[in-house]
Amino acid sequence: MNKKIALIYRAHRFSPNSVEKDRAILDAVAGLLETDHDIHRFSEDEWDGKKFTATPKNIVLSMARTPEVLMALDSESLRIPIVNKPDGVKNCSRLHVHQTMIRLGISLPPSEGCDGYWLKRADIAAQNADDVRFVPNKDQLTEAIRDLERRDVQDYIVSAHVKGDLVKFYGVRQTSFFHYCYPADTGQSKFGHETRNGVPHHYPFPVSQLLLDADRLASELHVDVYGGDCIVRPDGSYCLIDFNDWPSFSTCREEAASAIVELVKLKCT
Repeated sequence: MNKKIALIYRAHRFSPNSVEKDRAILDAVAGLLETDHDIHRFSEDEWDGKKFTATPKNIVLSMARTPEVLMALDSESLRIPIVNKPDGVKNCSRLHVHQTMIRLGISLPPSEGCDGYWLKRADIAAQNADDVRFVPNKDQLTEAIRDLERRDVQDYIVSAHVKGDLVKFYGVRQTSFFHYCYPADTGQSKFGHETRNGVPHHYPFPVSQLLLDADRLASELHVDVYGGDCIVRPDGSYCLIDFNDWPSFSTCREEAASAIVELVKLKCT
């Protein structure tokens, strides 16, 4: 009997300027699975576990971030494979990721610098441009923090701007898939922040070490399908500036979809 596979698409508010891209990766995975499996599609805002029988023969592929959906999935996580696990998604709050990277000794941007600062909301994933802001000096940083607090946002991270190449990376754990790219080369941007680092110089850097750091972080956070950003300095050193659960893989969608299907097969054995 074919397995039932539930696909939970991310709510639009958690996909600012990326709704179609986020949907496309799940659609690409479904296209590779639908011949041999019974595919059920749900939006995060319409998820009802009662309509999908959770048995060990089934699997859920979820991009959900809503607390209520994560709670519902968490109650099923011991009985059914879920990618990504709900606890992993919750672990990807910026504050928790930041603390985990410090504990693992993974390179982060410094807290002080001369080239401006980034202020990032740290309790949930960014939902609009005001959740991630560049400010050129300490005075404007103070005002930006006050603005966050007026919005009742108490958890945030401040880091100094780092000059260098902005590199995006994507991975699927337990597979050989790992991809990196330079968003400035493709013109892709969520809020336009990518232009802050200018045209990339493609500085050489240790890709194998980035893979090791990214996979180690993903393992610690309990996230199988992940993406992130780093800055590569002229000397080839790098620092991670972002890490998240289940990105859109827009520059490598077909390869990522194949890797996710490979992961699904591993989870179902």
